[in-house]
Amino acid sequence: MKFKTTLILLVVFLALLAFILLFNVKDVGKEKPGDKLVDLSSKDIERIVFKTGEETVTFKREGEDEWLISEPIEAKADKYEVDRIANDFSSLGIDRVVEEEPSDLEKYGIPKEEISLYFKGKEEPIKILVGMENPLDQKFFAKREDETRVVLISSSHKTLFEKKLFDFREKSIFKFDTDNVMGIKLRSGDIQWEAEKKEKEWFLRTPVESLAENSDITSLLSSLSDLKAKEFVSEAKTDEESKKFMLDAPANTITLQMPLENQEVTFFIQKVEDKVYATTSLSTKIIEAEDTILSKLEKDPREMREKQVADFYTWEVNKVFVESGDLSLTVIKDDEDKWHFDSAEKEEADKDKIDEFIRKIEALQAEGFIDPPLDLKEYGLDPPEAKVTVWVKEDEDKSNKISVLIGKKLKDDVEQENTKKAESEKTGTEAKDKEKTGEELKADAKEEAEKAEDAAMKKKLVVVKNARLDYLFKVDAGFLDQIPKKLEDWKKTAEIDT
Repeated sequence: MKFKTTLILLVVFLALLAFILLFNVKDVGKEKPGDKLVDLSSKDIERIVFKTGEETVTFKREGEDEWLISEPIEAKADKYEVDRIANDFSSLGIDRVVEEEPSDLEKYGIPKEEISLYFKGKEEPIKILVGMENPLDQKFFAKREDETRVVLISSSHKTLFEKKLFDFREKSIFKFDTDNVMGIKLRSGDIQWEAEKKEKEWFLRTPVESLAENSDITSLLSSLSDLKAKEFVSEAKTDEESKKFMLDAPANTITLQMPLENQEVTFFIQKVEDKVYATTSLSTKIIEAEDTILSKLEKDPREMREKQVADFYTWEVNKVFVESGDLSLTVIKDDEDKWHFDSAEKEEADKDKIDEFIRKIEALQAEGFIDPPLDLKEYGLDPPEAKVTVWVKEDEDKSNKISVLIGKKLKDDVEQENTKKAESEKTGTEAKDKEKTGEELKADAKEEAEKAEDAAMKKKLVVVKNARLDYLFKVDAGFLDQIPKKLEDWKKTAEIDT
């Protein structure tokens, strides 16, 4: 066994030695600094013919920035991949010259791949013939068809030579700018919702009217714009093919309105067994896509509601107004980041307390919603029990005003929620409870009730309203302790009379 292994290693060594003798005896040394096989501008390339193995792909420039595949099919090309060919081979550096006047190109494997570059204003293309890898350094033997010398070029081109027609195709079935979408209608099984964009915000219109969480909408739009083909199953879809892949009446349809482009497009997506197929109302192709898109479509619209009561950053606030009971005060931030009472004296206020209060308002998150129709008096909001208004600086001359109205606490609501939670947890442990004695079960029930009561006492909810929205938020009432009860609460500690 050892003799056989030694013999194999000897054969490999002799083969490598033969390559060294073959390719280095005639080696004329390294190229001159900056020497290139091709040195032209990629912007002047009008057409590229890429031949590897038995496959030949022809690319044609469309306008200044886009590429089309003209042969063996007509399709959009992946701009990044074709630009890579154009950039790499229009300015192709030489690692070193192997032989100036080769008598036999076959020993270098030339030609194994061919890249023909058709430049603007030139009648004949520049054709680069690429051979096999040099076993010593994995670089590639190459030559220009109109030159005699054989050179070595970078091994970084290897991944390009391994690509097939599919790799050069544009795989998105409908690429669009997500910022141009102003409306969405989605149906996914039993889930249906509509949303529209106003300025930079998304609003749900059905099944509930509410400000939507922008990240949920933009994530869905990005996924649709980037929906790529794993495989093209139809190049020119027909009614029969649509039925074959169940895209004539799919489970998922998403219609996007883009008024600025005077365009509307509908995505049709259907899962058949373990594969997901997709097309659009503007596409002639049917693709197989990744199934990750389905999770974006199946999200409950109520979970997409914006839970933040007021969207701003504390450091951007330059004015605060608080009205609570008999108290009405305003503080303003100066250019030195100090707070002052809005009075004739411009008395300095306690920066730490005010910033902490603003952070509490910024952090208000809904734990539930109350939707119209509403009786604001019922919730202590007509008039509100307190009101907080912040001015958020947008630029040098403009500030955005945000008002939060504060209503009644909802103690009973919290207790009910905690009781439901306790009952749910108790149900989940029934199997274990069957093994316990009656006394043990009573003790457990008492402990769970005490936990629910403690939680209800610790956590109270209060109703608040963003003045510009028609619905209400249920939020943790903990921030109420931060509302000043008198002007002195926000005075600097050292200035309070003792």
